[in-house]
Amino acid sequence: MTKIQEINTETQEVITRDANKAELEMLKLHKENHAKELADAEIKAKAKAALLDRLGITEDEAKLLLS
Repeated sequence: MTKIQEINTETQEVITRDANKAELEMLKLHKENHAKELADAEIKAKAKAALLDRLGITEDEAKLLLS
């Protein structure tokens, strides 16, 4: 079971408990969104690298052109 840790910042009391159904669903959604963001970033990076390759320039040279 997934554990949730709550910390009271005033008393420094630490409570560790099992995650409830809503928290598990939220965690699942966060993981799915993160995986999608990583996949999107990888696609973007590959497209950028392919474009720079077709242009025959480096990333630094592209930055100079766009500045």
